[in-house]
Amino acid sequence: MGTHDKVLEETVHTKSAQGNDEFPVQQPGLSESQLHHSADNQSPSQKPSILHLSHIYLSIFILFINYFLAQYDKFILSYFRSQVTSSLHINETQYALLSGYSTGIVYALLALPVAFIADYTAARVWTLSIAACWWSLCVVFQGLSHTFGQVYCARLGMGIGQAAVEALSISLISDLVTWRNVFIGNSFFYVGVYVGEAVSGQIATAFTKTDTSWQVAMRAIGICGIVVAVLLRLILREPSRRRSLVQDEEDGIAADGEMVPGMGSFPHTRERSFKAVKRDVYTTCQYLLRMHSFWLLLLSSSFRLLAGNVFGYYMPGYLSTLYPNTANLLSRYGIIVGTVGTATVLLGGLLTALFWHRTKLMPIYLTAVGGMISSIFVLLMVFSRDIADDDEQRGVRTLYGVMCGAYLTAELWLGCLFALIALLLPPAYKTFGLAIWSSVQVLMYSSGPEIIGLALRNTDPESQAYITTTRDCLAVIIVIGYWACGIGLLAAIPLLKRDLRRDFVRGKLSQRRRLAFGGFGVAVAVLVIVLFTVSLVYSV
Repeated sequence: MGTHDKVLEETVHTKSAQGNDEFPVQQPGLSESQLHHSADNQSPSQKPSILHLSHIYLSIFILFINYFLAQYDKFILSYFRSQVTSSLHINETQYALLSGYSTGIVYALLALPVAFIADYTAARVWTLSIAACWWSLCVVFQGLSHTFGQVYCARLGMGIGQAAVEALSISLISDLVTWRNVFIGNSFFYVGVYVGEAVSGQIATAFTKTDTSWQVAMRAIGICGIVVAVLLRLILREPSRRRSLVQDEEDGIAADGEMVPGMGSFPHTRERSFKAVKRDVYTTCQYLLRMHSFWLLLLSSSFRLLAGNVFGYYMPGYLSTLYPNTANLLSRYGIIVGTVGTATVLLGGLLTALFWHRTKLMPIYLTAVGGMISSIFVLLMVFSRDIADDDEQRGVRTLYGVMCGAYLTAELWLGCLFALIALLLPPAYKTFGLAIWSSVQVLMYSSGPEIIGLALRNTDPESQAYITTTRDCLAVIIVIGYWACGIGLLAAIPLLKRDLRRDFVRGKLSQRRRLAFGGFGVAVAVLVIVLFTVSLVYSV
């Protein structure tokens, strides 16, 4: 164990004689019942009861189901791409607009105020329940729509509801369980991504065989989402906020580097004023700007998600076109995604938990190295039929094998890396910090489908040129995304070590860092404006 890890263990972990690595944090903003629940959850001298543990597991399971439903709606369009474009009479650019940038922008922008309100009011559970109910209604409306405009408006509304689902859920899980179990809990939560893809494939296959409309699936998932929203509110309780890995004081950092009340737990005075809101937003942003590793980790993971977004939206359709005579292709595709992806993401969380007291860098290595290795398997997937000398049966067998390899190496990362970010953020506003993290990522990775949609706008979907262009886009964008992520994460390791030693806690923000962050913000804004404007021009 390195010196910085030893210091970290001695400073942040308050252990009892039984070896419990949790400790209570006072929350002046919570009610007496909530404080009692938090104390039960965090007391180092008491072993949690079976009933209490069962409630925690049930809470995480409900969060998983809610996230799974959100993912289901996103992936179902990719399996029904041809039906959606045909029934709505839209072109490829309009389809990309439905599945990518416009909804992504709404998602990114609305996540920030929703997450801040959840933190400021200490009402994460209420906020998540209302949001889940809203986006589920919007999914129902999509199933009732018959024109591009109707579906487009419904998806914008869905983006508003789903804006902070991920940030709220990760924030809640990071406070529900012990530090090491945060990685396992978040990995279980992210199983929703893979189960969503797997179930989408099975349902798409069943609907295709029975000649059932894609709109039925949208209505069904919306109704299920409303039921889950009610269960969220009935089952979950607001957990206590735990201290972060890099700050064990009940204070925060002011603009001049001095400590101010409120960032370690909840603000000591729950004043309802614009001045208080402005102060809390400014203090949280200053915290993030001072961290050495946060923004490089953010940029790197954004490239990884961009590659994954392109994979999820376009790979199923591309493979269906590449192997038109293979029965149950999408069904087996979904089975591989669901089983291999689920096992792999859980393995990533387990490995991080097992090696947590040895190194805090396991999520970085799993993400960086795993993604770069996986890029080789992705290339083999894309060119599987060429490798088999245009023999469809041999190509399919090759496809299934290399696809398992791709998911075994690539999907270790999601739960453990995002859990690490949650533990680095200021406890009182970790949901807001996670929303900043996810919002920037959405603005960047949503550009992937948009770029492919623009590249295919004048190409006949039934032509060989369409297949070739799609193949080239998948091979280039996914591989570059995986390698850019891997190189960026490995470069961030020294910076993360500095943050774990709390080097960023004091000191003023340098002019160089201010200019760098300003340039990064301008670059992201230009990317958003250009792609959104171009997509609107070509979709009209």
